[in-house]
Amino acid sequence: MNKNIMGLVTMCRRAGKLSMGLDMAKEACANSSAAGCIAASDLSPKTLKEIKFSCYKYGVLLYRTDLTMDRIWQELGKRVGVMAVCDKGFFKAMAKCLEPIEINENEFYSID
Repeated sequence: MNKNIMGLVTMCRRAGKLSMGLDMAKEACANSSAAGCIAASDLSPKTLKEIKFSCYKYGVLLYRTDLTMDRIWQELGKRVGVMAVCDKGFFKAMAKCLEPIEINENEFYSID
C-alpha cells in the first residue's frame, strides 16, 4: 500500500497537481482547486484540526495516509504533513489506498 500511494503522489507532483504544505493546501481548498487533501500519519493534532476546518468549510474530502512526514520528505524532498491533490483522477486513485478522516462540525463550534 505504501509503495502504491507514494507512486501516485510522485506522479501527481510531477504533473503539477499537488499542493504541498498546510498553507498551500488551505489555499487550494479555498480556491476550489483541491479534489481532496491527504494528512500524514504523524501530523500534529493542531495542524490536523486546521486542515479539518478548511476541508469542512470548503467541502473538500480529507484522508489519512500511513506515510510519515519523514517518508514524504525522503521521497519528495519536502517535509510536509498535508498535501492537496488538485486532480480528480489522481485523487480517486489515491483514495482507494487511504483512510477517510471523519469531520464533525461540533469540533469547531462551541454550543453555549
